[in-house]
Amino acid sequence: MTLRVLPGYLRTTLMRLARSLAALVCYPVLALGQEPATTSPAPTATAPAPAPRQPAVNLSLADAIALARQNNPAYRQFVNSRRPAAWGVRNAYANFLPSFNISGGVGYTGAGQQLFLSQAFTQNVATWSSNYNFQLDWQLSGFTLSQPGLRRAQLVAADADITGAETDLVSLVTQQYLTVLEALANSGVTVARRDRAIEFLKLAQARYDVGRATLIDVRQAQVALGQAEVAVLQARTAIQVEKLRLFQNLGTAAPADVDVVQLTDTFPVTAPPWHLEDLLTLAEAQNPALAALRARENAASWNVRATSASYGPSFSLSAIWSGFTQKLSDIGPALSAAKARADTNVRLCEYENSAWLNAGQPPLPCGALAFTPDSTLAYQNLNTAYPLHFTPSPFQARLTISLPIFTNFSRPYQVSQATAERDNLAESVRERGLEVRTEVSQAFLTLQTAYRTIGIQDTNRTAAREQLQLATERYRVGSGTFIELLDAQLQQLNAEYSYVSAVYDYHKAVAALEQAVGRPLR
Repeated sequence: MTLRVLPGYLRTTLMRLARSLAALVCYPVLALGQEPATTSPAPTATAPAPAPRQPAVNLSLADAIALARQNNPAYRQFVNSRRPAAWGVRNAYANFLPSFNISGGVGYTGAGQQLFLSQAFTQNVATWSSNYNFQLDWQLSGFTLSQPGLRRAQLVAADADITGAETDLVSLVTQQYLTVLEALANSGVTVARRDRAIEFLKLAQARYDVGRATLIDVRQAQVALGQAEVAVLQARTAIQVEKLRLFQNLGTAAPADVDVVQLTDTFPVTAPPWHLEDLLTLAEAQNPALAALRARENAASWNVRATSASYGPSFSLSAIWSGFTQKLSDIGPALSAAKARADTNVRLCEYENSAWLNAGQPPLPCGALAFTPDSTLAYQNLNTAYPLHFTPSPFQARLTISLPIFTNFSRPYQVSQATAERDNLAESVRERGLEVRTEVSQAFLTLQTAYRTIGIQDTNRTAAREQLQLATERYRVGSGTFIELLDAQLQQLNAEYSYVSAVYDYHKAVAALEQAVGRPLR
């Protein structure tokens, strides 16, 4: 076999082809980790000058959870519900103290006639009046005695609800945080796919230039590159959307440019060190939803005691201090009437002195009955007592003991309702306990499966990379087709995606197990 010297242009083309193949074979495959590589979008001829980017904002998982505790609306509703429960405890103890009420008022009655049956009452002038009333009330019953225990149990239930809502919130934020990291890792895979498509296009073009490939190979490489570019755009959009959802879960508005938000936490993959029986025991004692139901069952038991106490007696004590004033709008008619009555009394007195007294008897002091200026002043002083110079009314006090005998079966009905609520909550506790065991067992089995899946997918990824390298070598030497190369690339791409999915399925399974148990495990 004789060798012919190749022309210069052909040697140059083959050397360029060799360099392209070497670059393709040696191109490092993306190392899948928690921080995917970031690349700048391919510039276009008509792209405007990029705007200055905002400084990066680092967000750790702990910071995200702290923000969610402060701002998540659903969680804040549970926190807000604690205040009424706390005031209910104070109110229950305050019911042992008497209540004290103060009231006062003013009144006006116009002149006129008022008819009561056949008797007419006439008032010639309008009157103004004012009054005050101090009232003290105190009550004691079996219901009052049972309220502190009931209110404390309801407060414990409210705290348990807050703990459960916090556990759910932590799980929600953690899951979304992991979803963003998964989107970032998938974006790194798509960028590697695009870069590899660029090298494949160079290889196909080089082989076409030397006549060892057809134009179909070049066009297929161009289509593959276009699809890779679309995948990069879609992956970046997915990152932005998942970051927006993360901020929605945090309860705060996302920045205008979500790309400046950088997630800083990483999560190692380790073999699950927990045992199922230990997790079940831990969940039985610390699961927030189960603890909340138990607290509500305890509150329902106190409610049964409170309603049963209605069969006993109740005591009430009240005391009242009051006073009033009155003022005539025109005192003239009253003075005239008083003066007329006094003059009549003086005349009657003088008549008695002249007609009825025996000789030697002392006369009656008729002058004392006369209407004098002092009498006028006394009437005027009485009329000026309005509105604050009150005339006290007699003190009133009352002690009442009540013992209900027959209440149309209302008490048995209320006790029956309270008992049914307590029994239903007891069944809910048992039902939730079974659900917790199922959730913990399911999450534990899912975690074990996810951990084993990572090893399998890593093996598949390694095999797919080798397959792609072999397909590239076959295409380089002309024994393989470009279709085989694209198939190998697709297999490798699916293996990379599957590995990323397996890794984050593992982390999400850990978060789900922590939520089912009710406490952090890492």
